[in-house]
Amino acid sequence: MELKVKQVKRVDGVKEAFYIPAAFGGLRLTVKHFFRNLFGSRDVVTINYPEEKRPVSMRWRGRHRLTRKDDGFLKCVACYMCETVCPAKCIHIEAGEHPDLSIEKYPVRFDIDELRCVFCGLCVEACPKEAIRMDTGVVAMAYSSRKTFDFTRDLLRDNYDPNQHESPKYGDEDLPRPESQESALPNSQGIPAS
Repeated sequence: MELKVKQVKRVDGVKEAFYIPAAFGGLRLTVKHFFRNLFGSRDVVTINYPEEKRPVSMRWRGRHRLTRKDDGFLKCVACYMCETVCPAKCIHIEAGEHPDLSIEKYPVRFDIDELRCVFCGLCVEACPKEAIRMDTGVVAMAYSSRKTFDFTRDLLRDNYDPNQHESPKYGDEDLPRPESQESALPNSQGIPAS
């Protein structure tokens, strides 16, 4: 099989050596866009950012969030699947025993370092409980400190209100507590040993 080669004739001369035609062509295009944006044509390229938001695709992978069950507790069961599959190693989980004995464990600590995250979405795909999502629509994450990019379990909650907490990390007072041993394991055959 023979390859087809296209030969392009190159024109050398003083006019091309000084790049004058290319400079004037670029200047002409800049002036054209300037006046088009100045007089407000329909096909304006520039948007006024704080007032106007660029439309975000439904497939956009924005800031992470942790989803909740109907009772208000996190869906995450600290299975370490998202931490294992993360190529940037930016997710850190510590598991703890859940007071509800029908649930094996829950994340005591769930941190995502957004500066290391590559927003690949593998953590969302790997989660068996659909506990972590990237559908917040938060596109612009500009902060003045590196510490603010370290999202903790509280900040990742989908209904987090920073005015309700004194510190971004909170204890286990947020956990739903079972009233008795029977209510902790409603589907069991007997009462677990204390």
